[in-house]
Amino acid sequence: MPGTRMDDPDLTLCLLFDYWPDTAAVFLSHRMFCFGCPIAPFHTVIDACIEYRLDEAAFRAELRAAVIATLA
Repeated sequence: MPGTRMDDPDLTLCLLFDYWPDTAAVFLSHRMFCFGCPIAPFHTVIDACIEYRLDEAAFRAELRAAVIATLA
């Protein structure tokens, strides 16, 4: 999907994992089982942070760091 942004509030977790597979490790490090969950095609990072009571800004920073680490 051209122009897909990781910080898009409507980006589903399924698409996030498809475009940036290294982000799955961040979810797993927080014991979040979103990767492979049947709800992932419908949930967003916002939904996951609410569900797991995480600070969204901090969590998004971890996701960005995981992607940047793979580009280096």
